[in-house]
Amino acid sequence: MALKGATKEETEELLQAHSTIMHEVYVHAGSMALKCAVELDIPGIISSRGGPVTHSDLVAELSIPEPNSSTVRRIMRILVHKGYFIHDKTLDTYSLTPLSRMLVYDNPISLASYVMGLLDTNLATPWHNLSTFCRLDHKKGFTVYEMEYGKSLWKLSKENSEFTVLFNETMDGDGRVTMKALLEECTENFEGLKTLVDVGGGDGTSAIAITKAFPHIKCIVYDLPHVVTNVPQGSPVEVVGGSMFDHIPQADVVFMKLIMHDWDDEDCVKVLKLCKEAIPSREDGGKVILVEIVRGFSNLDLERETHIFFDLAMMVYMGGKEREEHEWKKIFTDAGFTDYKITPLGLRSLIEVFP
Repeated sequence: MALKGATKEETEELLQAHSTIMHEVYVHAGSMALKCAVELDIPGIISSRGGPVTHSDLVAELSIPEPNSSTVRRIMRILVHKGYFIHDKTLDTYSLTPLSRMLVYDNPISLASYVMGLLDTNLATPWHNLSTFCRLDHKKGFTVYEMEYGKSLWKLSKENSEFTVLFNETMDGDGRVTMKALLEECTENFEGLKTLVDVGGGDGTSAIAITKAFPHIKCIVYDLPHVVTNVPQGSPVEVVGGSMFDHIPQADVVFMKLIMHDWDDEDCVKVLKLCKEAIPSREDGGKVILVEIVRGFSNLDLERETHIFFDLAMMVYMGGKEREEHEWKKIFTDAGFTDYKITPLGLRSLIEVFP
């Protein structure tokens, strides 16, 4: 059926456009349903039972008042639709899927903290002010986050210990998944190394994982002095405090995971020049290993879309960006490097940069 004065094709286009816009407006319902389920620890409850859980048992376990039982059902309906749970309509039970297993807190590669951190109001609120930011004649490095809170994310993290804990837990969750894939799929990239410095290594999660996987590698965690105090006592890594814009400790390899995307091109070149000074020649095994997004470097629509979502998020939070291969190549060349190699690793890639 066509609308009055319109062809059938025009009507179909109109209705499709209407559906698409409605979907985008309400897509946050999925994110909020996900946050709710993680906050209530629904994946953990189902996991602890060792099998399917009935809706009534789930509601009872959550101590949900009976009038709100239907609320839980409607939240679960969205998450079943999105593949987080399986619902047996006959038995009215919920089961875990590979997605929800990654949201169980005691899973070594859980992303539960990542969900809670990124969907926390602290990080979600600035998004509402993108249009104001677009009209603002701001200085270099100014971010939507800083416009909202009056200080950068880095400064707030330094001053607010509670936020620091939340932010570190958020990044660690993502980091554990990335490192597991990296150390299982890219072992040859670490062969023959004797020393490695993890620049921006935070609480040492990545360096400790590398040391455990390759005991012959001496790992150094290098980050700001107040950050490296979070490296657990007795860890099998050396800890050095400092700024990557001033100095990089010497090692066979400089390792940086999700660091460069926080900064603009000029800052990246500055840091990479210092990295080049810290490593030996290529013939002697010197290289920089980056774990970063290479925007568009995927055949999967979901990953390519997530790349551009990440890019905007980096602008909102840090003033950074995600880069395409030609942008990475220019940065490497400007920093004095001669060659690079990209190995896809899911959403991210392992990039080896050679002097």
